Amino acid sequence: MHSDEEEEKKSVWQLFLLTVCIGGLQIAWTVELSNGSPFLLSLGISKSIMALVWIAGPLSGSLVQPYVGMRSDNSRISWGKRRPFMIGGTIATIISLLLLAWTKEIIQGLVRVTGGDPNSRGTQIGAIVFAVCFIYILDFAVNVVQAAIRAFIVDNAPSHQQETANAWAGRMTGVGNVLGYLSGYVNLRKAFPFFGQTQFQILCVIACLALGVSVALSSVSIKERDPRLEGPAPKGQAGLIAFFRRILVSIKRLPPQIRNICLVQFFAWVGWFPFLFYITTYIGGLYTDPIFRSNPHLTDDDINKAWEKATRVGTFALFVFACVSLAANVVLPFIIPWLTLRRAWLLSHVLFTVCMWLTLAVSTPTGATVLVGVVGICWALTLWAPFALISAEIAKRETLRRSQLRRLSGGRGGSHGQGSDESEDQAGIILGLHNVAMCAPQVIATVASSFIFRFLQKPRGVPGDGSVAWVLRIGGLSALIAAYMVTRINEDKSSMVPASSSSSDEEDIV
Repeated sequence: MHSDEEEEKKSVWQLFLLTVCIGGLQIAWTVELSNGSPFLLSLGISKSIMALVWIAGPLSGSLVQPYVGMRSDNSRISWGKRRPFMIGGTIATIISLLLLAWTKEIIQGLVRVTGGDPNSRGTQIGAIVFAVCFIYILDFAVNVVQAAIRAFIVDNAPSHQQETANAWAGRMTGVGNVLGYLSGYVNLRKAFPFFGQTQFQILCVIACLALGVSVALSSVSIKERDPRLEGPAPKGQAGLIAFFRRILVSIKRLPPQIRNICLVQFFAWVGWFPFLFYITTYIGGLYTDPIFRSNPHLTDDDINKAWEKATRVGTFALFVFACVSLAANVVLPFIIPWLTLRRAWLLSHVLFTVCMWLTLAVSTPTGATVLVGVVGICWALTLWAPFALISAEIAKRETLRRSQLRRLSGGRGGSHGQGSDESEDQAGIILGLHNVAMCAPQVIATVASSFIFRFLQKPRGVPGDGSVAWVLRIGGLSALIAAYMVTRINEDKSSMVPASSSSSDEEDIV
């Protein structure tokens, strides 16, 4: 067994190539997270309706990721289980981002062709409907890519390097955050005027390039195991009814450790969802409040200009957040052995709650930026801890499953029955269920946010709107429940000391 692990051991360069794709995906995510809400508000949509629009993310994650996980687990395409979904989802994401960025131009162009007024109320409604549709399509496409990439990393890292591989995935995500938020803060219209006319358009082009190049690099350089060696896929699992039946069976079969991690994620993401989607709007509100107080009769164009600058200020805060998160992803593996991964994850939830309620004492963009930077430490652990713990458990079960297949087949392809029986324990479906635990609470957060916005929001251009701040604070309370749930997770020694494995692996550069 030891000789097999040595043969499979990945070098630092191989781990980089394996995980660089998730960094490219994160750049695309940052565009939606930092600029999605301001973009929708600029089209004329209200905050309460906007909150319901963002239900697209958790809805697609709850349905798409487990479905893609199941279908990719059963894929028997010669060039891999995960790559077809990575590439197909990437193409759909790129098309959706570009169409979303040019929403106004597309709708106004169609109205002009038909002889209508491009500045009419009907045109505005048409642009809103078009944008909302492609946000849903974009979220579904991104979730296809994310499901495939997460399973791709688990499949292609040996069991003894799962913690290291997930630490690298966290770093790549951190790099993607830094590059994405830095791009959002810089005045891209001066730097890349040939990519588009607005900041959002240029951001989308950059995100498309980053996603396409990184996924292509991982797909070409990392060779997946030929899934045909596992024998034919189980029959009767392609339909919708079979999918939901499979989900219910898989939930019942979840190992206790993974089930407890999913419970933590459920409560944690009630808090993370509003932070990620609305923190730019919150900091932008702190920036625009003095402007609107001193100039109560601004025109719509002046309000839009003020909010464009405010969005860049908010994106700078997320850039600080991303830098802190990246630094934490590098430093924390060397601290965890003295603290344990479980305890560090628990403390991160408590810290998140404290930061959300400190918004009561913050009244400037600078103060809010400091808070957001501190939350970057919590985000680093959110990107690392649950995936490291789950991946280690999956890898152990997958190693046992493959050894059983080899024993039953005697080195041949006769593994049909066993493959069908154990298919629920494969990486795709388990990671899909973990994502359901992250996405389902976001639906709760979305509905609660819409309710709060409905009663507390003020018209655009009016100062003193504290609705977003209260959404953040209530989300912080849920993180306290997540902290308690962490205490129910067993501290497996193999997942408590990722630093030692990480450092030893990084010394073996091939």
